[in-house]
Amino acid sequence: MSSAQMTAQTTANSPTKNVMLFVAVAALFVLTGIFQSWNLTLAILNMSLISAIMALGVNMQWGYAGLFSTGTMGFTALGGLAVVLVSSSPVPGAWALGGVGIVMGLILGAMTIAAAIFAYRRLPKGRARNLGTAAVLIVGFFLFRAVFDPAVQAVEANNPATAGNLGGLGLPVLLAWPAGGVLAAAVAWAIGKTALGLRSDYLAIATLGIAEIIIAVLKNEDWLGRGVKNVISLPRPLVVPYEVELQQQAGFVQWAANWGFDPATASSIIVKLIYCALFTVVLLAVVWLSQAALNSPWGRMMRAIRDNEVAAEAMGKDVTRRHLQIFILGSAVIGMAGAMMTTLDSQLTPGTYNPLRFTFLIWVMVIVGGSGNNWGSVLGGFLIWWLWVMVEPMGLWLMNTITAPMAEGWLKSHLLDSAAHMRLLTMGMVLLLVLRFSPKGLMPEK
Repeated sequence: MSSAQMTAQTTANSPTKNVMLFVAVAALFVLTGIFQSWNLTLAILNMSLISAIMALGVNMQWGYAGLFSTGTMGFTALGGLAVVLVSSSPVPGAWALGGVGIVMGLILGAMTIAAAIFAYRRLPKGRARNLGTAAVLIVGFFLFRAVFDPAVQAVEANNPATAGNLGGLGLPVLLAWPAGGVLAAAVAWAIGKTALGLRSDYLAIATLGIAEIIIAVLKNEDWLGRGVKNVISLPRPLVVPYEVELQQQAGFVQWAANWGFDPATASSIIVKLIYCALFTVVLLAVVWLSQAALNSPWGRMMRAIRDNEVAAEAMGKDVTRRHLQIFILGSAVIGMAGAMMTTLDSQLTPGTYNPLRFTFLIWVMVIVGGSGNNWGSVLGGFLIWWLWVMVEPMGLWLMNTITAPMAEGWLKSHLLDSAAHMRLLTMGMVLLLVLRFSPKGLMPEK
């Protein structure tokens, strides 16, 4: 490396420059609060914290190990499902009608898969193995459907307007956050055992398809999470009060008046601040653990595998196993972030999960921030989510200003209608500019 290249690399990674980047992004949030509202600022900030955690999960997979996975949407949805399964109240009527049958059906399905694996490993190679494995799967499938389907129909027929599902365990919702990570990790293990042997482009296609399958299951299996009818009024963490409760306290109303806020606005700000504190604690914990792992011998090994798999394998490293390991860890972080987002929304809405928001936008955060750099992913999460929210109203204002002197007609209507697409145009422009002038991101990997 020449001296000029070394100087450029040092400048790109200078602590002063990185601090200034975070200060500039913080200024965007402060200006939003001053010129619009602090309620809006805190709403953007909370989703930025969650998006930054998702970006850290993707950065583990791509920045550490070079795994091009596009299944972020599916793992986010699994984290949301964990909130329903852990924290929502059980539905006694549904359990009485078909709960036991569903559990027995799931156990029977798992036993069928285990028996098929056992038969495949034990039977000698050839036609006997293929026929034996197929026979186990076919017989097990019909037995599974015979037990599972009637139980599902009974559960979904139980007051479908307000229930129609089994509900959850009724545990504190904070327990659902690590549970979301565990559920996503378990599914990632199953996916990784079959898909991580694929080439990078095929892996991207496979993980995107599997994520769509996960969303399709959530939309259609009403007994699990009410499908497209959604699960609403999910509980909050015990430390987060409800706005109505705060507004009914005379002391709080007086405190809000002293600060110049009406009770409704003040209560909303307080709730968002508490959520912000919780999410910040989780984000800092994930960053600390990620940095410790990245700077450890394990982290150096992962980067060696990323840079040259053949050389790493020649040195005795189990590349496939390490890929599976980092794929599970990154997916667990994404699943935990998905559980946090569902808790913030207090509802699970499978119809809102789409690849643009929950996969490709997260990838933009990682690329813009700097893949391989955990703090870069955090920076990208805050910057890109702020732009994603704010560009559309800014674009509408810009179009209104431009078209104000224009006569009414198709051109003016077309320009005003196109303002809704400004966020997509802006994301593309930001990505192109960063790739052109800072290919390794705003905060490159050291």
